[in-house]
Amino acid sequence: MKKYYLLLAAVFITLLQLQAQSPVTSPQEDRWYKNSIIYNLDVHTFKDSDGDGYGDFQGLIQQLDYLQGLGVDAIWLAPFQPSPKKDDGYDISDYYSIDSTCGTPGDFTAFMYQAKLHGIRVMMDMVLNHTSDQHPWFKRARQDTSSPYHHFYAWTDKRPSNYNKGMAFPGWQPEVWSYDSTAKAWYYHRFYEFEPDINFTNPLVRAEGNRVLAYWLQQGIAGFRLDAVPFMIEVAQPGNDKPPQQYEIIYDMQRFVQWRSGDAIVLGEANVMPDANEHYFGSNGEGLQMMFNFYVNQYLFYALATGKTALLAKALEETRKVPEVAQWAYFLRNHDEIDLGRLTEQQRNEVYQAMGPDKNMQLFDRGLRRRLAPMLNNDPKRIEMAYSLLLALPGTPVIRYGEEIGMGDDLQLRERLAIRTPMQWSAAPNAGFTTAAQPFRPVISGGDYGYEKVNVIRQQRTPGSLLNWLEKMIRVRKQCPEIGLGKWQLLNTGAPGVLAMQYRYKNKTLIVLHNFSAAAQQVHLPAAGNQLYDLVNGTSVQAAPNLSLNGYDYKWLRVGNGNE
Repeated sequence: MKKYYLLLAAVFITLLQLQAQSPVTSPQEDRWYKNSIIYNLDVHTFKDSDGDGYGDFQGLIQQLDYLQGLGVDAIWLAPFQPSPKKDDGYDISDYYSIDSTCGTPGDFTAFMYQAKLHGIRVMMDMVLNHTSDQHPWFKRARQDTSSPYHHFYAWTDKRPSNYNKGMAFPGWQPEVWSYDSTAKAWYYHRFYEFEPDINFTNPLVRAEGNRVLAYWLQQGIAGFRLDAVPFMIEVAQPGNDKPPQQYEIIYDMQRFVQWRSGDAIVLGEANVMPDANEHYFGSNGEGLQMMFNFYVNQYLFYALATGKTALLAKALEETRKVPEVAQWAYFLRNHDEIDLGRLTEQQRNEVYQAMGPDKNMQLFDRGLRRRLAPMLNNDPKRIEMAYSLLLALPGTPVIRYGEEIGMGDDLQLRERLAIRTPMQWSAAPNAGFTTAAQPFRPVISGGDYGYEKVNVIRQQRTPGSLLNWLEKMIRVRKQCPEIGLGKWQLLNTGAPGVLAMQYRYKNKTLIVLHNFSAAAQQVHLPAAGNQLYDLVNGTSVQAAPNLSLNGYDYKWLRVGNGNE
C-alpha cells in the first residue's frame, strides 16, 4: 500500500511539473481578430463566373484557393444585398436578400461553406445608418405619415436653418435635409438625398437592426464592418449643428452580436478624434471590438509623402489606449478616398503635391481618390516599405483587393469608382475578370497599370513580384504574435526619417524599423549587445550600436537567435 501511495505521489508531482512547463494561454489568444489578415473585396468586381459582366459568389468561390495562398484569414465583403446602385451598393433596398447580379441565396450558402473549408472567416458591410429611398420602409414612410415606418426616419415640417451643413460629401451633395413632396416634409440624410438616414432613437428601429444582424449571423457571418458609426448614433435635431450621440446603441449592438455568436465582432467605421475613442470602444471593452484607425492613417500618408515621421509617431501614441479586448484595424487603401481632413491645410497640400497634384485626383476637398501604387510612383521599394509598415503596426492589417499586385486607378470614373475597378487576374481579355464582351465597369487597360502588365498570373510566375513578396511578408507577420497581442513602444533611434517600434509578448521581443527617407540612415539600436535575427532575410544580424538602413529600407529583427 505504501508503494502505491509513493507511486501516486510521484505521478502527481510529475503532472505538476509538466503543467508548470506548459505555456499558459492568454484569453487574448482566443480572439481571432487580434492576429488576422483581413482582405476587403466587392463581389461585383472580383470574379465573374457566368459571363454576365458582374462578379458573383460562384466566381469568388473559384478564387478562394488564391486568397488562402495569400494568407488571408478573413474576407470583408462590400454590400451584396439588393440595391439601385446609385451609391455602388451602399444604398440598400432589402437587408435580407442577395443582389441578383451576385447570384442566388444558394450561391451565397455555397460560398460560406467553401470559405469555412478554406479556413477563412467572412465579414460583411452592415449599412444601418441609412437605406435607399427605394427601400419598402421609406416608401411606406413617405406615403403614410401615420405608418410606424414614418418614424423609422427623421422628419421635420419646416426646413431647418442648418439644412445645408454637415454634408458627408461636400461639393457633391447640396444639403442634409431634403423636401419630400409626397410626405410634405423634410427628411434627414447625412449622405446623398436618395439615402435617408434611419432614426435609431426609435426602439422599433433598434429591434429591426438586431433582426438584420441576427439573420446574417445565422448564415455564418463572423463579423460586421459597421458603416458610418458616428452618423448612425447621432440624434437628428433640426437646427443643431452638433447633435448628441447615443453611444449606448453601440454597446447594445455589440452585446447582441456576441450573445448570438460568441466570437463574432463589430468593426466600426468611425473617423473620430483620439479623445472620442473611449466612447466607441467602451471604457471596459463593452463597445466595438475593432475600429479603423483613420487618425493614424492620415499622418501615415503625410509621412509617406514627406519622409517626416514625427507626426505619425505622435498619432500612434495618441491612439495607444484601447481596452484589452479591443484592436485597431490599419489600412493603406480602402474603398473610399484617403481622408486627409485632420491635417492642416499646409500638410494636406504637401500630400496632394506628392501623391495627387491634379484636381481630378482629389475628392471632397479633403482626400485622394487613388490607389497606392500610383501615389508612390510605382516605386517597388516604397510600396514594399509601406506594406511592411502596415503589417508591423500595432493592430490588424486590412488589405484592399488588387493592392497585392499594385493595381492602378481609373480617374475617368466618377468619385470613388476610380479605385473600384475589376480585379486583374490575367492578360486574357478583360483581365480574366469576365468572359462578357463588356464588363459592367471598365477594366484598366494599357499603360503601366493595365491588366496586360499588372495581373495575378504574371506576378505568380515572377519570383520578385509584389504579390510573391507580400505572401512572404504575411508569413513573417504570422510568426510575430507579439504585434497583435503584446506591448509596444516607440524607440528613439536618432534617425528622424525612421520609425522604430519594439514589441514584447511572453518571451518574444521584436524590433521593426522603417525608413521613410530616400536617403540611407544610421539607426541607433537600444538592443545592441543582444543577438538579432532578421526575419525577412533569414540571417543573423551583427549586434552593434548602429545599424545602416538604405533608402526606403525596412527590418524585422527578432531579439535572440531566431529559435524562440
